[in-house]
Amino acid sequence: MVQTRRNFLKAMSGASVLGVSKALFPSWMPRLAFRQPDQTPGDILVVIFLRGGIDGISAVVPFGDGAAYYDARPTQHVAEPGSGSSAALDLDGYFGFHPALSPLMDIYRSGGMSVVHATGSIDPSRSHFDAMQYMEYGTPGDKSTGTGWVGRHLQSAAWQNDSPFRAVGMGAMVPTSLRGRISPLSLRSIADFHLRGREDELRRAEQILSQLYTVAAPADALDSQAKLVFDTVGMLQDISASGYNPSNGAAYPMDEQGFGLGLQQIAQLIKSDVGLEVACVDLGGWDTHEQQGTTGGYFANQLSILGQGLAAFYADMQDTMGNITLVTMSEFGRRVAENASAGTDHGHGNFMFLMGGGVQGGQVFAKWPTLAPEKLNDGDLAITTDYRDVLSEVIRLRLKNEALDQVFPNYTATPLGLVVPR
Repeated sequence: MVQTRRNFLKAMSGASVLGVSKALFPSWMPRLAFRQPDQTPGDILVVIFLRGGIDGISAVVPFGDGAAYYDARPTQHVAEPGSGSSAALDLDGYFGFHPALSPLMDIYRSGGMSVVHATGSIDPSRSHFDAMQYMEYGTPGDKSTGTGWVGRHLQSAAWQNDSPFRAVGMGAMVPTSLRGRISPLSLRSIADFHLRGREDELRRAEQILSQLYTVAAPADALDSQAKLVFDTVGMLQDISASGYNPSNGAAYPMDEQGFGLGLQQIAQLIKSDVGLEVACVDLGGWDTHEQQGTTGGYFANQLSILGQGLAAFYADMQDTMGNITLVTMSEFGRRVAENASAGTDHGHGNFMFLMGGGVQGGQVFAKWPTLAPEKLNDGDLAITTDYRDVLSEVIRLRLKNEALDQVFPNYTATPLGLVVPR
């Protein structure tokens, strides 16, 4: 195949970005995208999106609501603490973890994590696509933004970071929250960057690039970008070749979605000190309209994956958790009342987890509206804490970015006291 600089550039996604095109690499090869601009004084942020709308009042159970909860969930409830092995795990006398989240109890009790309840996006949409897009844009009700809140954070930060690993999305596609002028890296697995062991393919790609660009001694911006491709692939080869053994006996779940693997590889990148600032990973499958299996079925199994994954990451990163903030979110919760199919339909209010060394842990933060019928929002848990308030506090105090007006335009955040300044 004859390659020219012009053809190569036409395959790229933009004038300021060098990606990995289908013309050079197999379709399964993750995309690389870089921005060149030199230090980060803040935490590493790990964002976990629970896609599908997780049932927040089964994950973090408001058993203190009594009949308002249990009468609405005759078959899909979690019993009060002390009621057996399938009962809630008491957090503060009012809320409890689902028993499948038992791996998180020690972290919570030691102050390493906290829960925010009755939170979420204020947009009333019950469409998965719209609700996720609004939440990841950080502009509820407005699709015109075109960039994600994480992307705007990276762009507006007072510092810059020339690492290609500044922002990583674990998966085949870049999450919407990462979209912006600072291009992230989409990484399905570290091993993929070794072209799955196909050294001939790697050598072919490197040969094409070296013919087009002066990689050894870059003469211009394009040559520098090409060199960055070589450096990135080489760095990932080194990381992959070194193998990885999690610390402190951490055991990541090897689930079909790759959630545990994603967390493990984030840990590996952090320990490799390659300049990671933000990492995003998904755990989907929470759209439980039928046969939810709250305590002994599908939902409980999904929660086990979440709990095991978070606990493993915390144990693995124990020595550096003081420099990491992890946050979970979901596009919306489920309705308070179960449906006729032993499931739950799309709702509104939900929960978020915060985990890390700077978290004011061991608490459930909730301006709790209760589940009393007259307090519900059209049958749903009402939102009393905007999720942007939670993220704004993390961004300002832990990531050290004061430009909240750019990260969340046209919004003034309310301080919550969930994290301590870094």
